[in-house]
Amino acid sequence: MTRTSRSFRTAAVAAVAALGLFATACGGDGDTSDSASDGKPVTLEYWTWTLGAKSTVEAFNRTHKDIKVEFTEIPSGTEGYSKLANAVKAGNAPDVATIEYQMVPEFASQGNLIDLTEYAGDTVKSKFPESIQSLVTFGGKTWTVPYDVAPQLYYYRTDLFKKYGIQVPKTWDEFRTAASKVKKEDDDVRLASMPKSDPALLAALSWQAGGTWFATEGDAWKPGVNDAETKKVAAYWDGLIKDDLVQTFTGWSPEETKARASGKTLSFLGASWSAGGMKTSMPDLSGKWAAAPMPNWGTAASGNYGGTSYGVLKGSDHAEAAAEFITWLTTDKAGVEARLADLESPSSALPANPEMREVAAARFDTAYLNGQDLYALASEQVDTIVPGWTWGPNQMDVYTAVQDATAKSGFAAGVEAGQEKAESGITQRGLKLAK
Repeated sequence: MTRTSRSFRTAAVAAVAALGLFATACGGDGDTSDSASDGKPVTLEYWTWTLGAKSTVEAFNRTHKDIKVEFTEIPSGTEGYSKLANAVKAGNAPDVATIEYQMVPEFASQGNLIDLTEYAGDTVKSKFPESIQSLVTFGGKTWTVPYDVAPQLYYYRTDLFKKYGIQVPKTWDEFRTAASKVKKEDDDVRLASMPKSDPALLAALSWQAGGTWFATEGDAWKPGVNDAETKKVAAYWDGLIKDDLVQTFTGWSPEETKARASGKTLSFLGASWSAGGMKTSMPDLSGKWAAAPMPNWGTAASGNYGGTSYGVLKGSDHAEAAAEFITWLTTDKAGVEARLADLESPSSALPANPEMREVAAARFDTAYLNGQDLYALASEQVDTIVPGWTWGPNQMDVYTAVQDATAKSGFAAGVEAGQEKAESGITQRGLKLAK
């Protein structure tokens, strides 16, 4: 058991009572048995935004005759989750969808997910570390199956760091010093960009700093989106922006990519999954990037920036077949290899199943990072993820509030708006708010 296991497990158990999870979430109402009496394969609809999905589905369909998977790409973030939730309400949701860990409690409590205990409970218990199990299992029920973990990583241009005489910052104080030096050397260049459009990144940075956006007290929720640690993180980035030491490109925008590719942005804050897309978005910079641990506040630490699992959505008539597809995706060597084999959309996701990490590492093209063992680095960072973080029952609304307010008035305003939305959302859902 890792040092994070006990804290995650305790938080998950405590959250069950506060969430009112099983009083409100009954999962799928219909018949989830699979029927192919006409001799035709069961057809599954699969929605995701993740890299490598197309090649994964193609590989599955080539090797499975009784199940056919049809893939649809959806946006990531709040837009994608809104699309999934609306599809459930409309009765046309996919069978399988990617659900990030922060959204599992919310989707389960809203009744958007089918209880997978019967179909995948044993797989989750036997194939994944306890700290990861607790992110998808509440009250003894398995709601999704883990795919990856996403410890934060810091990516930087080795050639340009050398040009400007910059050492890789190990702390956030060193990061600010390096940012000041870069601006002084060339006013058209910045050390990094901090997008105001990515509340998940702010959450990860707050997590790293020791913040806890949600906690439970008995059967009540206690939001802490504006806790002291998060305020420190928000003030830090607001200060860097005010002093014009970092850019604020919209995350994953053409402008952001162009700045990195042209050398106007020397580094970026990412996670284990970030490396896969670099090869396609910046193909001419092979061998010029490297990864390092995220700068910290004085002690080695990381937040979990994303991390995905797979769930079966309410309304699916094929839970058993969906579970078979999900099990193949997450624990089968062929499934992991297929996700990394897509040259058009390569993936560098770090499997949550430890047995699959060597499989993923063997398939990942290390040439882009000049031979660096990305998977060894990322695996080391998993053990630095700060324990005790809990996701809330209205996470999507909180993210939207943080994003909207940050875009208008900065990160400090964003966390206050997030706190307000967390409190009001808990009350509106009929859940208990801690005093």
